[in-house]
Amino acid sequence: MKTILLPYIEKSLDIIVMVGIVAVSTALGYFFRRQVFSRLTRWARKNDTPAGDIIFSAIKSPFILFSLMMGLYIALEFSEFSKKIVERTEKGLSILAIIAVAMVSANILSGYIKIRAAKIDSRLPVTSLTENIIRIVFYSVAAMIILNHLGISITPILTTLGVGGLAVALALKDTLSNFFAGFNIIVARQIKVGDFIKLDTQESGSIEDISWRSTKIRTLQDNFVIIPNARLSEMIITNYNMPERDASVKIQMGVHYASDLAHVEKVALEVASSIMKEIPGGVPEYEPLVRYHTFDASSINFSVIMRAKTFADQYLITHEFIKRIHRRFDREGIVIPFPIMALNNTQEGFVASPQQEQPGSDGKIP
Repeated sequence: MKTILLPYIEKSLDIIVMVGIVAVSTALGYFFRRQVFSRLTRWARKNDTPAGDIIFSAIKSPFILFSLMMGLYIALEFSEFSKKIVERTEKGLSILAIIAVAMVSANILSGYIKIRAAKIDSRLPVTSLTENIIRIVFYSVAAMIILNHLGISITPILTTLGVGGLAVALALKDTLSNFFAGFNIIVARQIKVGDFIKLDTQESGSIEDISWRSTKIRTLQDNFVIIPNARLSEMIITNYNMPERDASVKIQMGVHYASDLAHVEKVALEVASSIMKEIPGGVPEYEPLVRYHTFDASSINFSVIMRAKTFADQYLITHEFIKRIHRRFDREGIVIPFPIMALNNTQEGFVASPQQEQPGSDGKIP
């Protein structure tokens, strides 16, 4: 009886040993991924080492897969399975290794391009679309290598894909249209991620991402506007980040006819210069301008021109300038005119008629 059961017991022990080796290898992989790689990634970020951060992050994702493969390979060395089973298992491990290498390579290249794009004005800005294209290329190459490894000729497959491609293109016409429109937007570089734009439909905001189907725009109200790429490529777009990221801030004002225009210009320039140097978003090296341009009904109008680092910074600059110029004009005795409405009592009742302001002896409106 023992002689009969002995082969089954040995085989069961062999399987238990294999499962134990695989379990230990996978557990060690999980430990290293959770403890060692997490600490290495934090160290790379703390010491401002982008290359290390990219490599550690790229290896961290498939590391458990590597550990599982290593455990299976070691377990096969201790097993007494037939040569046919071992060969098939090793072939499966080779396929997993190809997939893991493709995953790591795609992650490393995507991270490297993202860093380069942050340092220089990249010819191909990194978005979800470009990252997906990189992964598709690597996974396609990996798929062809796997097919070749399995002894499957890829020529008939490519021929079949070429014939069936037309049917797929017709079925996915809108999807492909958005995909190629998004790719064209990225390559043309007329708009890119981070640009503040305004559409001909009056929506405005900064571009958050350009994916394979749509472009995501974050408005100043912190909402998202999602626009299909094909439709975006046909719109009239104002890009406030081109040709330069700085934005002009023009504020229209008016002072009374009795004002000393040279003094008004001096005061306005002093206030505008302080805004440029003290308010976040101002361009400190920019010299503000004051330009008179209109003899209006009750005022001489002029423009104060300043500069903001980004389009969105103009709102805080305008807000602070209005507060400071109002306080300074009041202190300097400079009058900012405003319309006056007079009520005349007639037989038909009260009739409103506008009147032009007239300064008093001190130059102020009575």
